Amino acid sequence: MQETSIRRAAMDLLARREHSRTELYRKLLRRFPYDSELIENEIETLNGEGLQSDLRLAEAFARSRANRGQGPVKIRAELRGKGVADSDIETAFTHCNTDWFEQVALVAQRRFGDEPPEDAKERAKRNRFLQQRGFSFDEIGTLY
Repeated sequence: MQETSIRRAAMDLLARREHSRTELYRKLLRRFPYDSELIENEIETLNGEGLQSDLRLAEAFARSRANRGQGPVKIRAELRGKGVADSDIETAFTHCNTDWFEQVALVAQRRFGDEPPEDAKERAKRNRFLQQRGFSFDEIGTLY
């Protein structure tokens, strides 16, 4: 009885969007606080059936965030926060095929236009903005 409720709740969550194993576990544990072993078993079953995949989540998340103008540093940090393994994150970035140097140039052009920074203060402001978006010093350094 409880197992079917856990499965139904897990399927409802996965129907809305991809979830990492960790996210799914946390959300299900809030709804079923005394059934941690049943939850773990159900997540393992869903993973075995291909209904839950950390790699699939990481690939979709990286692609989505890159399209929104976020950099690889921020995307990696968010995926780690979701409990995705580093190996899955690296595989997702390999499949993402995003040129991060081109991406940082597009984000900078959209935000600041084609004009170069007028002085060191303006350049620092732009660099901070791009760092907050998740781009590395190497990627930002290619702009100016």
